[in-house]
Amino acid sequence: MRTTDKRAGRCTMLPIVFALAWPTMLEQLLQTAVQYIDTAMVGSLGTQATAAVGATTTVNWLVGSTISALGVGFLSQIAKAYGAGDRSKASRTAAQAVLAVVIAGSFFTLLTLSLSGMVPIWMQVDPAIRSLAGQYFFILYTPMLPRAASIIFGTVLRAAGDTKTPMRVGLLVNLVNVILNFLLIFPTRTINVFGLRFTMPGAGLGVIGAGIASAIAFTVGGVCITIALWHHPLISPRGLSLRPDKSILAPCLRVAMPNMLQRFGTSLGYVAFAAMINSLGDISTAAHTIANTVESAFYIPGYGMQTAAATLTGNAIGARDKEKIHSLTRVLFPLEVLLMTCSGALLFALAPAMMRIFASDEAVISLGATVLRMVALSEPFYGVSIIIEGMLFGAGKTMVPFVYNIIGMWGVRIIGTFICTQLLTYGLVAAWACMIAHNLLLFALYIAYYLRWRWNPLAAPGGTHAVS
Repeated sequence: MRTTDKRAGRCTMLPIVFALAWPTMLEQLLQTAVQYIDTAMVGSLGTQATAAVGATTTVNWLVGSTISALGVGFLSQIAKAYGAGDRSKASRTAAQAVLAVVIAGSFFTLLTLSLSGMVPIWMQVDPAIRSLAGQYFFILYTPMLPRAASIIFGTVLRAAGDTKTPMRVGLLVNLVNVILNFLLIFPTRTINVFGLRFTMPGAGLGVIGAGIASAIAFTVGGVCITIALWHHPLISPRGLSLRPDKSILAPCLRVAMPNMLQRFGTSLGYVAFAAMINSLGDISTAAHTIANTVESAFYIPGYGMQTAAATLTGNAIGARDKEKIHSLTRVLFPLEVLLMTCSGALLFALAPAMMRIFASDEAVISLGATVLRMVALSEPFYGVSIIIEGMLFGAGKTMVPFVYNIIGMWGVRIIGTFICTQLLTYGLVAAWACMIAHNLLLFALYIAYYLRWRWNPLAAPGGTHAVS
């Protein structure tokens, strides 16, 4: 291809990528901002309160990511249907997503509520805060059905190219959560704002108040995104059958099952990882919890671009447009590396200041800043992995990410952390070093697989296409 054609392809693709990516980035930024506010509010109650909330965070990831995997199956099918111009199939796939929400939401409601008392024990939470952690977990998972709706319906809308509706719903959820946190966590107190003193009512429920605020916000989000999907002009399932349709569910599940196993396996790894860190004591648990919260904001560019990569790859394959995939790769890779390099540099520079937002204990601040600066150096490599994974999701190739992530999580992170923290009695720094090694292995595996080009069903049999 001539250089001028390549440049034209980049110029055409760049605004499309940004149009899909920026609402997702903003949505995740708002979610992270609320996470920051939650952590800061709970952190003001003391290290034990932070540990009680953070001790079950990885179980939250386990449940949420398993449901998200179902969404990936629908994403791939809807994106391909849109690329092929088959709006009817896209709407029928959305109707089957409604069925998936009902089944998954009901199942995980029963599972999480019945196990809420055992989770803190399995996570090796300090006995002094086990009861509080269990109560928080129970409250957080009471509205599991609307939480499942938020996750799966949000993915359905993004697959159809609508990233703004999930963003708007996310903004509402965050606003509700912050307001209720302010009213439920703290007791009634006198507040001074610009010299004006007034009484702010409050329930004084502490950690329990934070859980109630999140539960109500999740419910509001689930109801709103369901209404938005039902009235969507392009992909509404209204009037369509919600009975199981094998012709749609079978290909969705073929894509979703490996991704579900991947997310379940890696999230279970996060649970084991966090349990080993919890065994190191309150300081390590609090530093790990806060550092994870801080770090999440700096991954936003990567995951925003992943949404665009998945949707546009699916569209290109559905339209059988080989050149669109080439243009997409020429835009995504340099842009992602640039964004994640800048993000990593900011994280490295701001690590101590970010930790001080959420903690006053100098030991927690110092330890958290150290591990954040370590992981900041690996961000550009992790960003490339995120993009390739997104393209594979859009192509419906979820088996390779499953294999790679399980190898990295259990073969490197968990075994390495067990050896370092449980056998050699090293601390949190060694555990995060194992996590970084896991990320670097994923980068190497994904790059090697991507360059072989076998993931692309539009590639010529036996042929390869270099990214140029």
